[in-house]
Amino acid sequence: MPETIAVLDFGSQYTQLIARRIRECKVYSKIYNYRISANDLQQVDLRGIIFSGGPQSVLAPDAPKPDPALFELGIPILGICYGLQLFSTLPGAQLEHSENREYGPGTLTIHEQSLLLEGMPNKARVWNSHGDRLVKLPNGFRAIASTENADFAVIENSERQLYGLQFHPEVSHTQEGAALLNNFLYKICACSGDWSMQDYKQQAIDLIRNTVGNQKVILGLSGGVDSAVVALLIHQAIGNQLACIFVDNGLCRLRERENVQKEFQEHLGLNLRVAEASEQFLSQLKGVTDPEQKRKIIGKIFIEVFEQEVSQIGEVNFLAQGTLYSDVIESSGIDGNPAAVIKSHHNVGGLPDKMRLKLIEPLRSLFKDEVRLLGKELGLSDIILNRQPFPGPGLAVRILGEVLPERLAILRQADAVLDQEIRAAGFYEKLWQSFAVFLPIRTVGVMGDDRTYDYVIALRIVESEDAMTADWARLPYDLLQSISNRIINEVSGVNRVVLDISSKPPSTIEWE
Repeated sequence: MPETIAVLDFGSQYTQLIARRIRECKVYSKIYNYRISANDLQQVDLRGIIFSGGPQSVLAPDAPKPDPALFELGIPILGICYGLQLFSTLPGAQLEHSENREYGPGTLTIHEQSLLLEGMPNKARVWNSHGDRLVKLPNGFRAIASTENADFAVIENSERQLYGLQFHPEVSHTQEGAALLNNFLYKICACSGDWSMQDYKQQAIDLIRNTVGNQKVILGLSGGVDSAVVALLIHQAIGNQLACIFVDNGLCRLRERENVQKEFQEHLGLNLRVAEASEQFLSQLKGVTDPEQKRKIIGKIFIEVFEQEVSQIGEVNFLAQGTLYSDVIESSGIDGNPAAVIKSHHNVGGLPDKMRLKLIEPLRSLFKDEVRLLGKELGLSDIILNRQPFPGPGLAVRILGEVLPERLAILRQADAVLDQEIRAAGFYEKLWQSFAVFLPIRTVGVMGDDRTYDYVIALRIVESEDAMTADWARLPYDLLQSISNRIINEVSGVNRVVLDISSKPPSTIEWE
């Protein structure tokens, strides 16, 4: 059993990011519901506990709170944002709504020495997101750092090994976040740092074997990184008990079906079936403009098609999906999580309440870059591993408004041009995502001597580490000009190309 840091989830959008940062330090982390008891947590080799942030106020009558016995375990606890404010439940503390809320960047000023902040400069940039603040410390605590609007930005009771941060060390915007977490793990929790992705792979394989037994699994193979990694992981666990299906839903990129068959059937030798369901998907999407409804419809039909395929294959018990944690946290109204819902995802939000197949999601606790690391452990080629993310609902959520065959044809061609130009310029693997979006508006243009009234294509090209935050990529103007010229000249029905220069947050990467 590996050394474990338990991350208690109080609904923060960054909970999994905390767990990921810990794993980057070669320490195993696991997320638990905040309701878990102190007794249950002691069933693992527990070295430390982290209280995540959360969207609620500790002052609210129904605020989520941990088992009070956790404070008596003698195990180091680090409270982050809402997690720090939970220390206000200890004797002597007082919490209040702040007149000056802190959202975004701030400057941390260190006043006292501490193992937690060892090696950090006296001033550092941090990322805040809170509306409450401690105005009186719990008994036995001291303040060791402050920000502009929080006198108690870092607090500690070193004797009881209780530490609190009013900012988020897990996000990239916090300058010394990695060093701070490293201090907590090694200098306070005394972790040895012997966990690796190889360990995760073996744990996942063992879990799949124990879960599935001698039953069969069916997997939707899209050709993307996630489904490819899931396919090889499950294949290594249970071999020919896995059957893969590519669903041609009519919402794929240009020549996607042919490329998937060639790569996975011919080269990798997977047992692959192709289900032709384009008409089924497009007919149900007719007239639908709401993005959430699109996802629900696609998820529903997706399962129906799978169950049709199951009837032809024989008895199948499990449906595997490439759900990542970035999908889960953006759909975090599920599973009793107290976080606010941003949007539902096809992999997690489109499933019917009653489904005959049981779900198996071996990547559910990983981010995209970790999936690629796992893929390397499994022996996947770089060609597959370096593919950019593609949404489960496909081009349906890259067409604003109604999904029509004409619009799909335009978007496929525009997206193919963008892909070709990005690859030729050597930027493809440097970017998180680069794709085209169809806008259902027409603008006036001039081509030759003729007036045109055609559609607009938006380019979404972003850099990111984990999809939790992202910024638009500053590509050379000559490249952007080449992309625009080719799309307008080669794609019939388009006379204008625009560039999306929004960051995440406040925008999302996908438009829908």
